[in-house]
Amino acid sequence: MTFLTRPGARLQARALDTWREAELVVKVRWDVFLVADRASRRLAFAAYVAALDAEAAAATELAGAHPYLAEAA
Repeated sequence: MTFLTRPGARLQARALDTWREAELVVKVRWDVFLVADRASRRLAFAAYVAALDAEAAAATELAGAHPYLAEAA
C-alpha cells in the first residue's frame, strides 16, 4: 500500500483506528442506554457522554495527524 510510505502514514493510520474504535464505543454505549432500566439509566447515559468525549478527543487527534483536516477545522 502506497499510503504507508508517506511520512506520518503510520500515525495517521493509528489515529484513524483509534477514532473508529471510539466511534464504535459511542454506538455501543448508546444502545446500552436505550435498553437500560430506570435504576441504571443515569449511569448508562454518563457512560455514553464519556464515550462521546473520548470520540471527540480521538477526532482531534485524527485531525492533527492529517494536516488537510487540521486546516479545515
